[in-house]
Amino acid sequence: MILALGVLAGSGTGLLIGFIARKQKRDWIAMQKKDKITTILLVLACSAIVIAVLAGYVFWYPVT
Repeated sequence: MILALGVLAGSGTGLLIGFIARKQKRDWIAMQKKDKITTILLVLACSAIVIAVLAGYVFWYPVT
């Protein structure tokens, strides 16, 4: 569940940041190679951050 939500939220966040920074275009084929790599790295980084935050939140509190 943590992985699925993290990847979903991270992908959305990474694509949104790329779109705002004008690195993401509506058509993947129209993008330059440098912009594609930047978008992929943004999605991976945002997904990893969201997964880490969710996991930290879930595992912070002990189960009673």
